[in-house]
Amino acid sequence: MTHLPATLALMMVGGTLLVAQSGRPAPQDHATLTRTVRAREEAFARTMAQRDHAAFTTFLSSEAVFAGATVLRGREEVAAAWRRYFEAPAAPFSWTPDLVEVLESGRLALTSGPVTGADGKPVGRFNSIWRLEDDGVWRVVFDRGSS
Repeated sequence: MTHLPATLALMMVGGTLLVAQSGRPAPQDHATLTRTVRAREEAFARTMAQRDHAAFTTFLSSEAVFAGATVLRGREEVAAAWRRYFEAPAAPFSWTPDLVEVLESGRLALTSGPVTGADGKPVGRFNSIWRLEDDGVWRVVFDRGSS
């Protein structure tokens, strides 16, 4: 019984180390989370403007689902289908978020905003769901555009 406090202390330290090593960042306030997700969405959109398909792919969750005329499942399928949008020297469209909402849990977020054609005229609206993944990086898990 005399070892119980020492054992309990070791268990507490071990538990703290496991949490610290889980890869999850420390909780953030809602305003910070919202700014972080907005910045991720804006960086995601820049991949199109900068014609950087490889960078675009890094924003996709391995479980990403893009629902359009057909449903694309997984990072590889989405990336392969979207490669065509990166082939021309000029971007065929662009997008920017005008709505960013993050769950209080800080694990899921919604971004939405206008999509404009190469001529700058509105052509639709995007809606994306972002997830804070276990490595601490926000990635798109669901995306759907509308005209």
